[in-house]
Amino acid sequence: MTKEQKAAKAFAAKWKGKGAEKQQSQLFWLGLMEDVLGAENARNLVRFEEKVKLSHTSFIDILVPATHTMIEQKSIGKELNEPILQADGTKLTPFQQAKRYSAELPYSERPRWIVVCNFRQFDIYDMERPNDAPTRVELENLEKDWTCLRFITDTKSTRIQKEMELSRAAGELVGKIYDALLPCYGEHPTAQDAEDLNKLIVRLVFCFYAEDAGLFGKHDMFHDYMEGFAPKHFRRGLMDLFAVFDQKPEERDRFLDEDMAAFPYVNGSLFTEEVPVPPISESVRQLILDEGCGFDWSNISPTIFGAIFESTLNPATRRAGGMHYTSIENIHKVIDPLFLDGYRAQFEAAMQEKQLGTRMRRLKELQTALGKGAYFDPACGSGNFLTESFLSLRRLENDILRELIKNRKADKGGGNIALDFAFEDASENAVQVSIQQFYGIEVNDFAVAVAKTALWIAESQMFLETQEILSSEAEFLPLSTNGNIREGNALRIAWEEVLPPADHVKIMGNPPFVGARLMSAEQKADMRNAFPEWNNLGNLDYVASWYIKAAQYMKGTAIHAAFVSTNSIAQGDQVAILWKPLFHDGLHLDFAYRTFRWDNEAETKAHVHCVILGFSHAPQKERFIDAGGMKTPAENINAYLIDGPDVFVESRSKPLCDVPEIGIGNKPIDGGNYLFKKEEMEAFLQKEPAAKKYFRPWYGAQEFINRNPRYCLWLGECPPRELLKMPRCMERVKAVQAFREASKSLGTRKIAERPTHFHVENMPETNYLIIPRHTSEARRYIPIGYMESVNLCGDANLLIATDSKYHFGVLESNVHMAWMRTVAGRLKSDYRYSKDIVYNNFPWPSPTPEQRAKIEQTAQMILDARAKYPESTFADMYGEGMILYPELLEAHRKNDIAVMEAYGFWGKFNDEPSCVAALMRRYQALCAKE
Repeated sequence: MTKEQKAAKAFAAKWKGKGAEKQQSQLFWLGLMEDVLGAENARNLVRFEEKVKLSHTSFIDILVPATHTMIEQKSIGKELNEPILQADGTKLTPFQQAKRYSAELPYSERPRWIVVCNFRQFDIYDMERPNDAPTRVELENLEKDWTCLRFITDTKSTRIQKEMELSRAAGELVGKIYDALLPCYGEHPTAQDAEDLNKLIVRLVFCFYAEDAGLFGKHDMFHDYMEGFAPKHFRRGLMDLFAVFDQKPEERDRFLDEDMAAFPYVNGSLFTEEVPVPPISESVRQLILDEGCGFDWSNISPTIFGAIFESTLNPATRRAGGMHYTSIENIHKVIDPLFLDGYRAQFEAAMQEKQLGTRMRRLKELQTALGKGAYFDPACGSGNFLTESFLSLRRLENDILRELIKNRKADKGGGNIALDFAFEDASENAVQVSIQQFYGIEVNDFAVAVAKTALWIAESQMFLETQEILSSEAEFLPLSTNGNIREGNALRIAWEEVLPPADHVKIMGNPPFVGARLMSAEQKADMRNAFPEWNNLGNLDYVASWYIKAAQYMKGTAIHAAFVSTNSIAQGDQVAILWKPLFHDGLHLDFAYRTFRWDNEAETKAHVHCVILGFSHAPQKERFIDAGGMKTPAENINAYLIDGPDVFVESRSKPLCDVPEIGIGNKPIDGGNYLFKKEEMEAFLQKEPAAKKYFRPWYGAQEFINRNPRYCLWLGECPPRELLKMPRCMERVKAVQAFREASKSLGTRKIAERPTHFHVENMPETNYLIIPRHTSEARRYIPIGYMESVNLCGDANLLIATDSKYHFGVLESNVHMAWMRTVAGRLKSDYRYSKDIVYNNFPWPSPTPEQRAKIEQTAQMILDARAKYPESTFADMYGEGMILYPELLEAHRKNDIAVMEAYGFWGKFNDEPSCVAALMRRYQALCAKE
């Protein structure tokens, strides 16, 4: 049992059965934060009883500004999901109360996390997903679940935020310099000009940084030297200085100007190539000297140097290549569980050793281990993952060096032994971790240059920090090490040539994000060339290639890997195509971060919905799944990122269970000639009144969600003799025929022979259920509803020819929605409901007659609750405003319980992941009976 678990167990025992909101909240939370969550002085983190102005003055119980957390505390005995009478006469649950407070705060102060607590339970809401059910932690289970609350005191993100702000400002400045320099190349810059400008930008940034970091020696040395050149000589001054940077002192002209000769030899190939510099105007000269040199680059995060890279590239280029900059926070979601947490745990274990000699031996062994690892990013871009990994390992090594020196001094009775310590063994140096342990592949030559430069900057920062620890002085330049970054296409290069596979290798990164239908011809060829035998390869996103190639590279070793990628590889058809053969070959998932959204740090932000997956062929003792910052241990992580059996929900043409078949709605392929808005229909009927009986309400997904139909001129059942008497209808028929005949599709040209009919016709004679095929992820429930047979359903929906309340109740339940959210594909982040994956594979319950009747009753309650608001749309009722429809919420709650009881889930699998895991076991059993 860890010390945190012991503290959590003691805290739970202390507070069992206690808790008054007014008298004990502060004592409870300060104790939790300090004793369990490890905050050194919790009072410095929290604000109690923060005023908030509603229609009356109220108070937020607890705010933790540094971690964007709001806590609403209630006394023991108060139920967290029951409404409580407020001062203004409304009734709100504690969560609704906290949300109302949040809405009144300045935007920058609004919470990411809302925790409601009654001294017995903690309900944790992630406001990135405000409609999701909360994660519940019971006080009695705090010993094993305390990590779910760790975010409350995790202020590490605050430091990261400051680094991001500084580096973002640097990126914007580089973009400004780039934009100012571009016109210097002429009215129509060539591709070569753009390449030269990129190289010039990298060199300038290196000079800016080297000056501020003291690498040149004298303060403002670069600025002062270049200030001596007038605009017409400025370009020549830069080119001459760049040439000197690449010359060893003994190679330089012995009559070289004294000011120029004072600059150090840089080495490292950054200045080897002769890069032309365009004529520099006075305004550009001043921009470089005043703003470029005037900015403090010394504390820039080299990891976020990638943001600078992105700021100089054309956004269209980034989209085509699938490049998205990964934040430091998200990098650590990859590298921490991949290797860093293990090293930190070894450090903490060593520090617990009471015997000085044993402690020092274990620390030295750990330092040696740090120097033997190899870290490989096969799509490294501008080096974000490699640079942050290097910095993290060097910081840990510096912690080791501090302890070794401190303990060695204590062991020897003091004295300055830093130099003696550093070189006491001729076979090793004081510093073991080197940028030469870091390997990458990158297709963009400019990105390769940026990645190498970022690693040099990182190395110099750690060099200076280590100097202080060792109390030694040395010169960083010339560069003596080099990151192993290879320019090339990672899908065309044998990774073994870059880094031979071995157990000490860790693979990581953020491979290109390009959808299966958006890839270029070259990218498709990359995949076919790399994996010629893979089935259904054309349905996989580009990023899947890196998973396949990594799995092949690491086979037969203890290598572990982790990638950030689009969530599409854990959804819909791609799951079975990608993961089934990989799992069959012995691969497994070690950890998983379920879907989250991040915005990159570039000037043009990319909104990406991602997962992070750790995987290997090697044994993994501890596995976990992270959902919205809440880590939970897992016995097995399947390809849908559920702690459950390895099942693969593949396309199925008929339902798995004995339920009505589902079909697509009507697909006209009419060029819009048969569909009318209401006012358009009325105008048409003024001129063609005989067509009135052939108009029927038309519901696509948007029309259904907004309860606002269009109208369809359905002439498929109109007798020819009657149709010929309606000239305006005939005009529409001819227009449809011409539209279809002009199509490039043979199938569409074929149906031009039947212009009064649709391509797909699905018109039940009875009432039917309608399900939108795409709907927002912000909805807890997909709105499903009944339609009378007179209404036509468009192909943006699916339909089921039934008026059964039982089927409606099960489909509209949280159980079915949990299944859908797990196995459905996505369009961006929106749900993409499919018949062959979602509906046909859904494992239905086997209810008793009484359970079936209860579901029918609760289903009717949902319909009755909707009927109370005839003016409200489903967009209103099932969006963020759902809390404003209490009868509907209550009806859904009762329906959810009734369905869960029919499955036998109620009281056993009350959270979504465990519910889906149980559904997958049921699915597995049903498939086995086929």
